[in-house]
Amino acid sequence: MEQGKSTANLITDVAGVRVGSADDPKLASGVTAVIFDEPAVASIAIHGGAPAVRDTALLEPEMTVERVDGFVLSGGSAFGLDAAGGAMARLAEKGRGFLAHGIRVPIVPGASLFDLANGGDKAWGRPPPYWEMGYRAASAAGPRFALGTVGAGYGANAFGLKGGLGSASALSSRGFQVGALVAANPGGRVTRGESPHFWAAPYERDGEFGGRGHGPDHPEDHLALRLRSDGVGNTILVVVATDAALVTAQAKRLAIMAQSGFALACRPALSPVDGDVVFAAATARATGTPDVRDLTEIGMLAAECVARSIARAVYEATPLKVPGALPSWRQRFGA
Repeated sequence: MEQGKSTANLITDVAGVRVGSADDPKLASGVTAVIFDEPAVASIAIHGGAPAVRDTALLEPEMTVERVDGFVLSGGSAFGLDAAGGAMARLAEKGRGFLAHGIRVPIVPGASLFDLANGGDKAWGRPPPYWEMGYRAASAAGPRFALGTVGAGYGANAFGLKGGLGSASALSSRGFQVGALVAANPGGRVTRGESPHFWAAPYERDGEFGGRGHGPDHPEDHLALRLRSDGVGNTILVVVATDAALVTAQAKRLAIMAQSGFALACRPALSPVDGDVVFAAATARATGTPDVRDLTEIGMLAAECVARSIARAVYEATPLKVPGALPSWRQRFGA
């Protein structure tokens, strides 16, 4: 296996993955597109109780279309699902897509989070703006991208803190690259009580979200249920990727394992009012064939990357410029 791969601690450390974002400060919302250099084997796990998704049925192992050209994550709740159409248009311009009767149809499943009540101006008129932002996000896709208040994480919040876009990567013991991208809009806490210490702290690498550590054993109120609201409107959207060669059923298992990262970083996770979704993809750029142990380690690392990405999303976020906006982690606790 290839060792010593370079890393930016982003999902784009996985060869064949590019990411782009587009957002609108007045709207306080945005879109992030994950584009694959070649069609990638993919699947999905949906365990949140209130998802907003598009073209996800084709990701099940028994379906005919086994590969996707990309994924789109967006704000806007169900309105944001239009963003996938914009990304499809950009990919169609480049000649990408599943060939059917001589016509290429780009395969771009999507999912959206609820940010309609964050104080931004959502009076957009008849056409929601997400199709255009999807086109711009796909057009901007590249190997490096910003984190925090950007793209699909632009309007995201957590309990008491600004949410955002996060990413992280890891390398397995046999050299398979793993990465995650997260739009973090959880209803619950990502920190232990009112402390600055992230639930994901045990998995932190190189001080990527402040290096504060786990903190005291029993900070006040850290086990109490705390929610932004009791209604539907909380979501963590995730893409995990690996350069290992997987079949669709293995990608499905990867998505399922990656969901455990929610519980490593948030309290609570996967509630009835969450729209939590994990997309999983395999670019097959690595040499060597993964065995069962490799697949298990890839899934374990994917879950940890999800947890780290959630914490990074909050750590890197800046507050919205709207009345009553939630503070960022750095505003509350310092850099």
